[in-house]
Amino acid sequence: MRFQTELVPARLIRRYKRFLADCMLEDGREVTAHCANPGSMMGLAEPGMRIWLEPNDDPKKKLKYGWRLVDHENGHFTGVDTALPNRAVRAALEARELAPLAAYGTVKPEVKYGENSRIDFLLSEPGLPDAFVEVKSVTLSRKPGLAEFPDSVTARGVKHLGELARMAAAGHRAILLYLVQRTDCSHVTIADDIDPAYASAHHAATASGLETLAIGTHISPLEVSLAAPLALGRPAR
Repeated sequence: MRFQTELVPARLIRRYKRFLADCMLEDGREVTAHCANPGSMMGLAEPGMRIWLEPNDDPKKKLKYGWRLVDHENGHFTGVDTALPNRAVRAALEARELAPLAAYGTVKPEVKYGENSRIDFLLSEPGLPDAFVEVKSVTLSRKPGLAEFPDSVTARGVKHLGELARMAAAGHRAILLYLVQRTDCSHVTIADDIDPAYASAHHAATASGLETLAIGTHISPLEVSLAAPLALGRPAR
């Protein structure tokens, strides 16, 4: 998915109140950008980091920049917009580009299910069990080549796993799709030291029939697109 407007480089001054970031543009101007990421952004919000911002001229928006990428200055990028994965996955599902789910012709986003929950995508196809797909954006990496989720305690994530487990037990397909918004990782695992409850819930859901998929991304200041599947678990030493 191409960015709507051309991104501009900047240096991060500070991130605060979760959704705000003060930044220094290359011409020396300081601007405040919207940070579309409610997570901890561990390792991605250090002052001085090179980042990329998306300008906008929308009169309805108070902030004229949105923080989109972290540039690791080694050829790799991390996408920090947690709204982007759902848009990218929806496009891939509708185009039947995700092989494990390509048999489904109907894609419905944000469908109510379970106990006051919404599934990111409900897939249906005559003759097939419905598929409930929950998408998670993965940006944490504490070891080279290894992406981890979550980057902070997530009671919401635990709830989602419980709902998915119940769907699987009822005979539906329940899929947890980790979209890794980093270009420097080949494996994905659960950060059980950060949220043991999430790790336990994932284990229980898997035992009930949960399917876990991990997809990588191609990222540049021009666009973000889905890449090849990534391995689940830690890389062999």
